[in-house]
Amino acid sequence: MTETSASAPPTPSGKRALLMTAAAAGFAAIGLAAGLYWTMIGRYSVSTDDAYVAGNVVQVTPRVDGTVVAVHADDTDFVRAGQTLVALDDADARLALDQAKAAFAQTLREVRALYSTDGALAASVALMRVDLERRQQDLARRQALAHTGAVAAEDLKHARDAVAQARAALDQAEKRQEANHALVAGTTLADHPRVRLAAAAVREAYLAWRRTQVPAPVSGQVAHRTVQVGQRVAPGTPLMAVVPMHQLWVDANFKEGQLAAMRIGQPATLTADLYGGDVVYHGTVVGLAAGTGSAFALLPAQNATGNWIKVVQRLPVRIALDPRELAAHPLRIGLSVDVEVTVRDQKGPQLSDGRRAATVAETTVFASADHDAEDLIARLMRDNAAADQGGAP
Repeated sequence: MTETSASAPPTPSGKRALLMTAAAAGFAAIGLAAGLYWTMIGRYSVSTDDAYVAGNVVQVTPRVDGTVVAVHADDTDFVRAGQTLVALDDADARLALDQAKAAFAQTLREVRALYSTDGALAASVALMRVDLERRQQDLARRQALAHTGAVAAEDLKHARDAVAQARAALDQAEKRQEANHALVAGTTLADHPRVRLAAAAVREAYLAWRRTQVPAPVSGQVAHRTVQVGQRVAPGTPLMAVVPMHQLWVDANFKEGQLAAMRIGQPATLTADLYGGDVVYHGTVVGLAAGTGSAFALLPAQNATGNWIKVVQRLPVRIALDPRELAAHPLRIGLSVDVEVTVRDQKGPQLSDGRRAATVAETTVFASADHDAEDLIARLMRDNAAADQGGAP
């Protein structure tokens, strides 16, 4: 009887106890693992799925008014900086440029005449000065003979009148020379004020003509085209947008309770719904917004009311992406992203404390628009100025 009872299988209550012990051990192990994960990793990580891809949306707008005659790019097209996107009717601009060129040529010739007149007036003054000296000598001879009776009183009077008349003519010529010389003194033909004013008018007309071709300010993908052929547009009218696809970032909206340990410079990992978890982006926190989204809303929340309900606020955090990863797996503005920021390193500041070292965005497309205008003005100068007319005589 004893041997039989010793080899009997465990009772159901014994099995239950064994299972309970195993379950308790399993839960203890899970709890220990979770505690270790939280202690080592979890408490240094904050995450959110309220994050979206953002970027620069560069509006393409005309700088002059006109009628659209051609559209050279459409939505989803890639364009390069300086490429013509929209062409406006340039008939009026060409007419204004022709008028400015003609006015410049006329002004140039008139200023050349001023320099020539200055020399002619100087010669006239010298001639009248000689005439005055001659008449003064004639008067002196007549006065010397007056006491001898050889010269009549009437002849002496005529001699005095001639001297006075010659002196008045000399004074008048000197004033004319001074007035004309004041218009050209200290200048050359190229930098004369009237010539420079006419050149500025040519430059202005040339720029207005060049601006009938609307270029792409930056390289990127065309989005939101609204312009149509035949449309009359005014300066500043949005025609389309260009998005530089290599200049994207992520705006992650973290809850206010997640921001205590967040600092600029902390690393982040991101996954986009576009690619799923197979593609992981690595980024860096570059800034925390100056206020919550509701603070900058068109209609800010009115919390000073009797029916106030507390709502957890979210603060936008900007995260820069690795350019190489972004080039390998392009994103689009507005896509949803999951963000996890590691807050272990808290050496960085919470707010930016210095001036940005590099320019946020810039374009050189419009900088060279007047270079050809300078060549045009130089050519007009050569065509309408004599080779020996470099300045005042």
